[in-house]
Amino acid sequence: MQQSAYRRFLPHYQNANRTYFITFCSRGRRVLCPDARTIILKEIIDRHRMFYYLQTAVIMPDHVHLLLTPLDTSLAETMKRIKGASAREVNRELGGKGSLWQREYFDREIRSSENLRAKGEYIANNPVRAGLAASPDEYQWIWRAWIEGGDEWR
Repeated sequence: MQQSAYRRFLPHYQNANRTYFITFCSRGRRVLCPDARTIILKEIIDRHRMFYYLQTAVIMPDHVHLLLTPLDTSLAETMKRIKGASAREVNRELGGKGSLWQREYFDREIRSSENLRAKGEYIANNPVRAGLAASPDEYQWIWRAWIEGGDEWR
């Protein structure tokens, strides 16, 4: 896949084999219950190495942070899969209906000169900065390839 761009409300630029820092929010910034956060994290982890290589995932009360590299698909298709599957499963498991996520998401391509591990650790520390945990290890809705995934840094 070569570089491409598309625009909805926010512009999105995509380059092949690049890692992205992504943030997306619940519709209306609604606080997601703990069961919903657990389902969302599971849905995201289940697609690791199938559709993307996941470095870091943090499910916050009303938004999600991801650090991932799409595999053989566009970033737009990757996000459609993540948001669609997680919304369907949350609605199915918890008896909800309708949209779970805001339409847009924020994405930022990680430059080759940036330290990927530092970016992953920064994302993992978001619950600490928000006062939700004393350390990332204490936060229930977090996944890091180098810890929970048992992977070496790529």
